Amino acid sequence: MQFGIFSVGDVTTDPTTGRTPSEGERIAAMTRIALTAEEVGLDVFATGEHHNPPFVPSSPTTLLGWIAARTSTLRLSTATTLITTNDPVKIAEDYAMLQHLSGGRVDLMMGRGNTGPVYPWFGKDIRDGIPLAVENYHLLRRLWREKVVDWEGEHRTPLRGYTSTPSPLDDTPPFVWHGSIRSPEIAEQAAFYGDGFFHNNIFWNMEHTAAMVDLYRRRFEHYGHGRYDQAIVGLGGQVFMRKNSQDAVREFRPYFDNAPVYGHGPSLEEFSSYTPLTVGSPQQVIDRTLTFADAVGDYQRQLFLMDHAGLPLPVVLDQLEILGSQVVPVLRKEFEARRPAHVPSDPPTHASLVAAGPDSSHRLVVPARERVSADNAHVEDTDTDTTTVGAR
Repeated sequence: MQFGIFSVGDVTTDPTTGRTPSEGERIAAMTRIALTAEEVGLDVFATGEHHNPPFVPSSPTTLLGWIAARTSTLRLSTATTLITTNDPVKIAEDYAMLQHLSGGRVDLMMGRGNTGPVYPWFGKDIRDGIPLAVENYHLLRRLWREKVVDWEGEHRTPLRGYTSTPSPLDDTPPFVWHGSIRSPEIAEQAAFYGDGFFHNNIFWNMEHTAAMVDLYRRRFEHYGHGRYDQAIVGLGGQVFMRKNSQDAVREFRPYFDNAPVYGHGPSLEEFSSYTPLTVGSPQQVIDRTLTFADAVGDYQRQLFLMDHAGLPLPVVLDQLEILGSQVVPVLRKEFEARRPAHVPSDPPTHASLVAAGPDSSHRLVVPARERVSADNAHVEDTDTDTTTVGAR
């Protein structure tokens, strides 16, 4: 099973000192955090993509390329790549290049993005979020799998005789996750292609997360990619640890209370009761994280958010040391002890994808998808009524 961290790259004032890091300091801190993740034995570092203050990771491939040059085993990912506002042609080029530079140590997570003002900055409309995600990803798959592409869709200019360069390393595209919090269409898209599904459940109760993962697993099996419990699932999480839980709560509370994303809302105790946020001892983090598999089934990737809300870099690095030395080794052992032999323990890697041979799932004509509703999926979506998974 893969364990790692993801960063949203927020530039937030430390409420205990009143100091706000510069953008340069925050970028340097993200790099240091990634290097430390490898040093303490974690598997994955993932960066978000944001184009608005107070966030800095507007160019994930630049950051990940720099980290790739300074690491040797760390898997590099995104959390997420905006498949809606980025041109799929540029995504194909950038991540194939990163794949070559990192020796195959890259995958990426596709997401719509939920910041409305970002869409018009790139000439898009958030009301087209689902159709853009569907069409752009379908084109991206073709660009990575066909030497010459002729294509025409609804949301960009046509392509005639286009060849993306460089082609993927060993002619094998990076593994793709589809990240979604509340859109069943995205879970359906991940299932249709046999890709991974990542539910970043840091603000949601486990019942909602379990319903979304269940939808993905059922549709994964429906499309013939494997059994229900063999679908590739990843989850998010948030932790803050000290030897004594009382010390952890006392130290983290001012950061929680003043954080732009959840400050001045529910109390720390209330928020922790219905989301994965765990503030306490390493053993409490272990015990809480193990319950995730009870809710969603055995899964393959667990990423933790560790560096948000203005936490100073030395504190974050200390948290990573605790995570790597006291928490992850126990979680690896316990998760694997419960995992059936037929269920994958890891997501696909470059080596395993190369060994599996060329991708034959070029689904250029797509059957109409079944409408997903609260009645048959236990998940509601407020963004759109119906959609199709692929482009005809």
